[in-house]
Amino acid sequence: MASHNQNFILIILISWLMFQSPVSSQDKVNLSLYYESLCPYCADFIVNKLAKVLETDLASIVNLRLVPWGNTQIAPNTSWICQETHFKFINCVERLHLENRQSSWQSCFSATGLSQTPIKNCYNNGLGYRLEKAYADETASLNPNHRFVPWVLVNNQPLQEDYQNFIAYICRAYRGRNIPQACKNKALEINKINVPDSTGPRVCFRG
Repeated sequence: MASHNQNFILIILISWLMFQSPVSSQDKVNLSLYYESLCPYCADFIVNKLAKVLETDLASIVNLRLVPWGNTQIAPNTSWICQETHFKFINCVERLHLENRQSSWQSCFSATGLSQTPIKNCYNNGLGYRLEKAYADETASLNPNHRFVPWVLVNNQPLQEDYQNFIAYICRAYRGRNIPQACKNKALEINKINVPDSTGPRVCFRG
């Protein structure tokens, strides 16, 4: 994979790390997304599903974790082989991908107010490689193994092909006292969990 795409993936990774919050609560539901930055179904899920949900009160009960590795592999010479190759930045980049404007990805720095300097430093001093390697190891140790991306887990339980119904799973897993309005609105759909999607799975399978 070209150096440009390596930087592209790394920038997404580091940008999220800079914005993630360490705050957690015993009542919160853990939502983990293992994804590949240029998989169109991952981009669609982040931009059109995840981002919009996090603008609602559902965000108050969720601990979100993004793991940008997905179906990528490591070559013997330690270079990344991409099969297809802070959240606002990721959302910006993935939106550009959906709009077929990938070459404009650097505009996301100014759009989100994110400085390029710490990310470049992270890449140049080797920290970025170590972080990416850690995500690769974490993805490889998933049990059961991920079969495709986006691979979504709610409280460490994979949703498999039913990942687009993640809100219902979050609401069902929540044990807190204050039920978000988003869950009240989703009450009727919770009973539809595991109903097959007639359009087929919207996923990028492992190569």
